[in-house]
Amino acid sequence: MLVKKAVIPAAGLGTRFLPATKAQPKEMLPLVDKPAIQYIVEEAAASGVESVLIITGRGKRAIEDHFDYAPELEAFLREKGHTELAEAVRRITELLPIHYLRQREPKGLGHAVLCAQKFVGKEFFAVMLGDDVIEAEPPALRQLMDVHEKTGGSILAVMEVEQKEVSRYGIVAGEEIGEGLWRVRDLVEKPSPKEAPSNLAVIGRYILSPTVFEILAETKPGAGGEIQLTDALRVLCQREPLYAYAFRGKRFDVGEKLGYVVATVELALRHPEIGREFRAYLRRLQEELL
Repeated sequence: MLVKKAVIPAAGLGTRFLPATKAQPKEMLPLVDKPAIQYIVEEAAASGVESVLIITGRGKRAIEDHFDYAPELEAFLREKGHTELAEAVRRITELLPIHYLRQREPKGLGHAVLCAQKFVGKEFFAVMLGDDVIEAEPPALRQLMDVHEKTGGSILAVMEVEQKEVSRYGIVAGEEIGEGLWRVRDLVEKPSPKEAPSNLAVIGRYILSPTVFEILAETKPGAGGEIQLTDALRVLCQREPLYAYAFRGKRFDVGEKLGYVVATVELALRHPEIGREFRAYLRRLQEELL
């Protein structure tokens, strides 16, 4: 079964990055020279997704503007001889069709996903969280799509974390049925290290059955007074097969300050334009600090 549609929830307030996010969406904070959400949309396109729905909220207009055509800017760049830059700006608008829907109230991730029901219809779909930027080949979402095509079920991306870190994540309980593949029996949200059923942490990539919409519509607000996607997934795994797959790649948590800085540094080191000079700078800095 092909997965043709992806949903990107982007309605959060970004309070962890205040005051930087007072007047701009956290999804538009740059990682070197691209906003974080562009990495997510590029992954969707590279994975074979045909259309994306971004769930937005108040103050998120900059996201729509970023992926829209900018003929005046392109013309200005070409006039100045910056042809490659003009083409880069144009490519952003041609990645794939992007639709937008506003989540009127911040009722949680589960509610944001529920908002996508009409867009998705009755087919399996992807959910991609903007806080997780993943470097992988093939793309992380493509890896999940391949597993979905083999199993026919819903898939959660997971990665192993240190036992002391499990309280930061949703943790999977289940049994391994193949290399890097688990059948999920339950999920525990942010357990203590002693109570965690495993060290498999759910990361922000999902392929979900449309059944999840029926469950979300019946899900009561949970932690923080919000509708939690994890609560719906706990019910889903009792109704239908739900799998967890340990994707191959490197994940950056750009939803918190240290992870954002780490991602910026590592992506800068790999950047074709500034990577070499930045690496030399870090060497000089290390020598100065020793």
